[in-house]
Amino acid sequence: METTSSLPIGVFDSGVGGFTVAREIADRLTHESIFYFGDTLRCPYGPRSPEEIQTFALQISKWLCRQGVKLIVIACNSATATGLEAVQRLLDVPVIGVIEPGARAAVQVTTARRVGVIGTIATIESGAYTRAIRSLDAGITVFSSATPRFVEMVEQGLRLDRNPVEDIMAQAAEIFIRPTFSEIARDYLNPLKRCKIDTLVLGCTHYPLLTPLIQSVLGSEIKIISSAEETARDVADILARRRQLAPATSRPLHRFATTAKNPAEFVSLGSAIFRHQIHEDVLSLVPLQELEGEKAI
Repeated sequence: METTSSLPIGVFDSGVGGFTVAREIADRLTHESIFYFGDTLRCPYGPRSPEEIQTFALQISKWLCRQGVKLIVIACNSATATGLEAVQRLLDVPVIGVIEPGARAAVQVTTARRVGVIGTIATIESGAYTRAIRSLDAGITVFSSATPRFVEMVEQGLRLDRNPVEDIMAQAAEIFIRPTFSEIARDYLNPLKRCKIDTLVLGCTHYPLLTPLIQSVLGSEIKIISSAEETARDVADILARRRQLAPATSRPLHRFATTAKNPAEFVSLGSAIFRHQIHEDVLSLVPLQELEGEKAI
């Protein structure tokens, strides 16, 4: 009989960006299994209404619970901003998002107390980062900007890349620092730079892959915060306190699911970001009808 500690950690995102969070969890908790769900068919979530995104988050969370997970990470800022509380109220397993960890990290490192946040339209319009940061330090001024084209840039850059999976991060600067990409980045980031921020929160799980590009525009003096590392730390703390960490003798088994019409691209991009080859025998294709048929638990 499978014990709770041996169950996987559920992680989901609107597409492949959440693999940046899954990778941090896998690196920190090397004995833990991960079940990653990418809702690629309905990606991107950013331009959608809050109500629609919340519905998607509930559907996927319930589906993951039916598969058997011990904790769920909403590795999508848009879904965290609009759906975290609803999912937490519904499920019996712990559910965490990526906004609070990112906000906490920004508060800890800013000295000028002027923090920038970039993300999708849904994330920025929700005001979730501003609330989270100011709840920790009301004296911090937050400057937010929607940067929706960054998601397109990440996926386009990954498609252009031809390096082996294990080299993807090492080659990030070469992949993403292209003249067209740099021009878009300057248009997005220069207004924040003029606000004299000293810290920038990457409010989308795709954006860590653009760190070399973003840093080149902002300059080395501005600190860049990705919520992935802080989120992984929270996962480790929660499981330790609940005594649900996988045994040190466990061999992790990572599984994956997607709504993608083109699973080959999900496998290719996901493998590149996760730095773990996704094989067909651990990949499930989930029709939207199956998600839409999820009933309340």
